[in-house]
Amino acid sequence: MSLRDTLLGPKSKYDDSLPYTYEARIPMFAESDEYKSYFSDTICGLIEHLQKIGIAPEGVSIFEVYQQRETPIDASLFTSAGRQWLFKPEICRAFEAHYPGHIADATCSFRDRDRGATGP
Repeated sequence: MSLRDTLLGPKSKYDDSLPYTYEARIPMFAESDEYKSYFSDTICGLIEHLQKIGIAPEGVSIFEVYQQRETPIDASLFTSAGRQWLFKPEICRAFEAHYPGHIADATCSFRDRDRGATGP
């Protein structure tokens, strides 16, 4: 990591066409407006974390968080037809059209970000 990255953070975080971070919301109780939140700078990092701690896709809502708005992500982009989590490289292929010009075979604009996740 360069000094610039240490001081300013990842370059991709300054690209307004990309989400600043991702948030997964998991309901605390059935039919409740209360939820637990998990965050990651990458969608793949968030999915890997959720799977690692035993959270299945059912009932999880994931949002792209931009500087001025948040947008829900269609579950078909991060789950398989059998409603299982997608992982690299499948999740990369799923998001190629969603982030045109940012994800390709040899490049990914999110590569400069930390893939760790945090949550409740």
